[in-house]
Amino acid sequence: MSLKQYLQFKLSQKLSPQQIQLMKLIQLPTQAFEQRLKQELEENPALDTGKDEPTDDNFDEFDNSVDDYNDNDTIDADDINVDEYLSDDEIPDYRTQANNYSSDDEEKNVPYAAGTSFTQHLINQLNTFRLSEQEEEIAYFLVGSVDESGYIRRSLSDITDDLAFTQNVYTSEEEVEKVLKIVQQLDPAGVGARNLQECLSIQLNRKEQNPDVELASKIIDKAFEQFTKKHYKKLMQKFSIDEEQLKDAIEEVERLNPKPGGSYAGNNKMVEHIVPDFAIKIVDGELELTLNGRNAPELHVSREYSNMLKGYKDTKEKSKAQKDAVLFIKQKLDAAKWFIEAVRQRQQTLFVTMSAIMHYQKEYFLTGDERKLRPMILKDIADEIEMDVSTISRVANSKYVDTPYGTKLIKEFFSESMTNDQGEEVSTREIKKILETVIEEENKKKPLTDEALSKILKEKGYPIARRTVAKYREQLDIPVARLRKEL
Repeated sequence: MSLKQYLQFKLSQKLSPQQIQLMKLIQLPTQAFEQRLKQELEENPALDTGKDEPTDDNFDEFDNSVDDYNDNDTIDADDINVDEYLSDDEIPDYRTQANNYSSDDEEKNVPYAAGTSFTQHLINQLNTFRLSEQEEEIAYFLVGSVDESGYIRRSLSDITDDLAFTQNVYTSEEEVEKVLKIVQQLDPAGVGARNLQECLSIQLNRKEQNPDVELASKIIDKAFEQFTKKHYKKLMQKFSIDEEQLKDAIEEVERLNPKPGGSYAGNNKMVEHIVPDFAIKIVDGELELTLNGRNAPELHVSREYSNMLKGYKDTKEKSKAQKDAVLFIKQKLDAAKWFIEAVRQRQQTLFVTMSAIMHYQKEYFLTGDERKLRPMILKDIADEIEMDVSTISRVANSKYVDTPYGTKLIKEFFSESMTNDQGEEVSTREIKKILETVIEEENKKKPLTDEALSKILKEKGYPIARRTVAKYREQLDIPVARLRKEL
């Protein structure tokens, strides 16, 4: 095999750093954009916020003076005062500190909110039980295995093995189960259960006993599968009860908490607030779109840094240290200009894209009726504003708009289309809304099957198959007919 050398021409397309920066900014929602802006302000001292008089930001004229500088030139740096080209930021912190605080000054620290974790809450209760040293170690391990919902989703054999390998505690499954019964006595009721059936059973046993609770316990313990599948006739035959008794027992079960840990664990979670990126209002029968002001900060290049660069240009003799300093300054100034331009393009892209979506779905925004939503895909908007589909996707994916009908995720306005019996293109969102309405109005004692729902939709002018009905129903988180059945 011989080695050969040859030339090959290849044309490739690459994104510039500025384009990549713009794409990353476009996909950020308002809160994330604010964090990114704060980070940029901290990292680049040449970038300032707030109002400022316009300055000459064209620093290209200084390129030649920097590039033409010869490192071999012999200049005595001692004859040049470099400090006059540096900002006050170079002054060390210890030069500006003063010990002028009195002992009675008010403490300015902001206190942090502290809370007890779900696991610690269980351990605090566990300390009230009398346990042997080994039982205590097992109990702590079991409490540590409880998830946020309040369940222990591991088998006793796995827990026994882990105790031996990780805690050096050699025990049996019988002893672990004995300690588990103690853990299941903790609050909230149902904690430490291994499955839903055990969780509901624990809660029913903790309730004040009456005929309805006792019947509910029997149903959960002895006929849980029939209960979950809503085979009510079989339950009435099995326990020799009438429909009213079964209904009362089911009501007792419905009052229980299927996730006992969720009510406590959720209290310590940070609540996530949605900040709308846009707002749409109806003014005199017309739609008015505004961009959240937090997306349009006032940014400008630092006047102090631009003056440094101008001062360098006016200096006749330039040292190596000055050249290094001015190269750093120019780098930061260029980065500031690029970032300001990227923020401006982000604002324009967001506004143009949302404006196109608003006009495309004008009937919906005027009425709030989801049946008025037109079929719309990313390409429709991309073609209208002559942008790439990926750009529209970045805008729609994580942005919210405040409408007269609530705050909506923008990507919810996009949907596929299908043809009705009149040959018109209709949105799948419209069909889902009608399907949801039909299911809400059905007889809950005899819920409609997917086949029956398909026939009703065909009668309303939407010829869709049973499989499609099932798909839409699952997307709406609506269970099958058997699970929608009520007494």
